[in-house]
Amino acid sequence: MILIISQNKEITTTEVIKELIAMDKKFIRVHEDEVFEIKTLNKRIVLESARSRFFLDEIKSVWYRRGGLVFQRLKYANRSIHLNMNETQHWLEDYVRKTLESKKHINRESNSDVNKLIVLDKAKEIGLDVPPYYLAENTRDTKIGNTIIKTITGNAILDEIRKDSGGFMYTSVVEEHEDGDFFITFFQEKIEKDFEIRTFYLNGKCWSMAIFSQNDEQTKVDFRKYNAVKPNRNIPYNLPTPIEEKVHQLMMSLSLNSGSIDFIKKGDQHYFLEINPIGQFTGMSNTCNYSLEQKIADYL
Repeated sequence: MILIISQNKEITTTEVIKELIAMDKKFIRVHEDEVFEIKTLNKRIVLESARSRFFLDEIKSVWYRRGGLVFQRLKYANRSIHLNMNETQHWLEDYVRKTLESKKHINRESNSDVNKLIVLDKAKEIGLDVPPYYLAENTRDTKIGNTIIKTITGNAILDEIRKDSGGFMYTSVVEEHEDGDFFITFFQEKIEKDFEIRTFYLNGKCWSMAIFSQNDEQTKVDFRKYNAVKPNRNIPYNLPTPIEEKVHQLMMSLSLNSGSIDFIKKGDQHYFLEINPIGQFTGMSNTCNYSLEQKIADYL
């Protein structure tokens, strides 16, 4: 049995599930709004929610696509009993999580998010080229027009900006100095790139796509500002073998066996930007005919 932990309407998960169905493989998909109780049946641990039910020992592989398991905590009127049972429930939950993480897996719940600053430090240690960066609380020493800013965290999505939509924080160029200080912000040297590269990594292998975002002012700084009228040209691309080997070293140092990685290319140099362990790959899979959904299903 394959356990998939994801969101309710996550399209990438659905595409992989289509492949599993075609292979006639048994799977269970857990949604982020499910709350599980840990029970026993015939001396076996069973996890049960209002929607799903499965035995812990029947799970052979796990894909932590998005989110994680959420458990219901039983409450007790007596304070001392409540505190003791809270600790007992914690140990049970920890046992379940660690047991699942010991199975064949694509990433783990415990490392589903990575610290961008630690990733950049490790990338430099391993020998990847990284555009110079720093943290600051103001723009006083910032080179206007030659510096970009981005979030310290992963891809920040802002919900409920308006009732009918959310928002997305894009990479931006610093165009003017601002008065006063603000919260610590990530600044990085702007590289006038030839094109961008999106790489998908799975268990030691890389698949890459070149994105010619420089030809469009809308996508020049951040290709995620998609131009639906005139889309960027995207083609299959092969990273140099030494860089793929360094990517593998980096992923192993972070205990990740899957993720989407961004590079930019200028001349003969490939500059590493970041890793997203949950990165989207269906667009690259379709454009480059990589069949990544099938490869993930095969691995699971």
